[in-house]
Amino acid sequence: MTSPLTPSTAPSPAVRWTPRLWGTLLVLCAAMFLDALDVSMVGVALPSIGSDLHLSTSTLQWIVSGYILGYGGLLLLGGRTADLLGRRQVFLVALGVFALASLLGGLVDSGPLLIASRFVKGLSAAFTAPAGLSIITTTFPEGPLRNRALSIYTTCAATGFSMGLVLSGLLTEASWRLTMLLPAPIALIALVAGLRLLPRSAREENHDGYDIPGAVLGTASMLLLVFTVVQAPQAGWASARTLLSFLAAAVLLTAFVLVERRSPSPLIRLGVLRSGSQVRAQLGAIAFFGSYVGFQFLTTLYMQSLLGWSALHTALAFLPAGALVAVSSTKVGSIVDRFGTPRLIALGFAFMVLGYALFLRVDLDPVYAAVILPSMLLIGAACALVFPSLNIQATNGVEDHEQGMVSGLLNTSVQVGGAIFLAVVTAVVTAAAPAHTTPQAVLDSYRPGFMVVTGVAAAGLLITLTGLRNRRTGPSLVVTGSTVKEAEAEAEAERVAVRD
Repeated sequence: MTSPLTPSTAPSPAVRWTPRLWGTLLVLCAAMFLDALDVSMVGVALPSIGSDLHLSTSTLQWIVSGYILGYGGLLLLGGRTADLLGRRQVFLVALGVFALASLLGGLVDSGPLLIASRFVKGLSAAFTAPAGLSIITTTFPEGPLRNRALSIYTTCAATGFSMGLVLSGLLTEASWRLTMLLPAPIALIALVAGLRLLPRSAREENHDGYDIPGAVLGTASMLLLVFTVVQAPQAGWASARTLLSFLAAAVLLTAFVLVERRSPSPLIRLGVLRSGSQVRAQLGAIAFFGSYVGFQFLTTLYMQSLLGWSALHTALAFLPAGALVAVSSTKVGSIVDRFGTPRLIALGFAFMVLGYALFLRVDLDPVYAAVILPSMLLIGAACALVFPSLNIQATNGVEDHEQGMVSGLLNTSVQVGGAIFLAVVTAVVTAAAPAHTTPQAVLDSYRPGFMVVTGVAAAGLLITLTGLRNRRTGPSLVVTGSTVKEAEAEAEAERVAVRD
């Protein structure tokens, strides 16, 4: 039996960039764009929402956390469901739910209903994200074609996030409801186009039933873990409630692992995680998104609370990073073909560490071009290199029937990393909060948070460098374009380890 992570040396089937193929990729990119757009737009609108609906700060937090809870908690289930029930079907149904939840969120006049709509949007995104990624990896053959498609796809996330920051500043001036309603027509257009363009995918017939216990335990453990991390800064990291919740999440995760080891059709085949390249991709995703979310949160507070910048001014300050990612989208795939994913991920993390470190120079009267802009450009270059390369590394060498599973696992790493390190950064800044809130004292309390962000990115760099060290002693398992021959030796060595 061949390992699902063993690369094939056969030539890729001939696939050309036809108009229909471009249309398929555009539909999938639209869903990824919407996910990122929605996340970035809601943050700027929160003060207006709270004022209009008379919501407390703790309730406002759940407008953001509700989305994270639904998204991060159900990604594992969403990925495996796409494999078993058909990627096209799962993607389209979830996209329709996303459109309806967006419409509901823009019309409600109740805080609980708004939070519920956000949870449903997160839940639907937990199915569209892994289904969309697995459609790409099963439609485009491994190598240059897939690398180019994935670089464009992942770039849409960064572009959506950057545009969301700008659009939210403009739309909130008119009404916060527009920030909730905007994704609905875009999702509807993508849904209609997807019905015509997305390739039909068969359900997986050759499986031993559905892993119901694994689905229940996996979903429950992820929901509880994300919920605990989100609530920990308010409840207290050392409080009995937080500690008991972490303990319960650990028990559920342990039970999930035991069930998966014995299940004939597991939600996650644990053998996948015996591959060093796969583990490095998952840990890299945690460090990458965790550090960026913490940085974006602190930088937004710094610009708006301390410098007095408007929401639009703040969004424009972040724009160079997003613009750099968008401009480089069509080039990253060919760079991956030439140098391989480990080198690009390492270079990207090095840029990220340098960008965060340079931002530590900020003061209460910064010169944007000399102090802030260099950091934004370095972080933009890092995002352009790291995010597409992580997606390529995680999905290369995986058989089609497990692409949804691996895609769900990668997206889970991204979301859980963001939730955990945002909570950690918040706790560090809160602990350093000064007794006398002078602007300089507040800025000084932010610096430990920026140091944590820099340290997380440095940890991601170190993890990636272990893969480069392995390449010197033996070829990497990562298969990107011309690196197939280099991968054969390590693939042979790992074949037994990753076999079912």
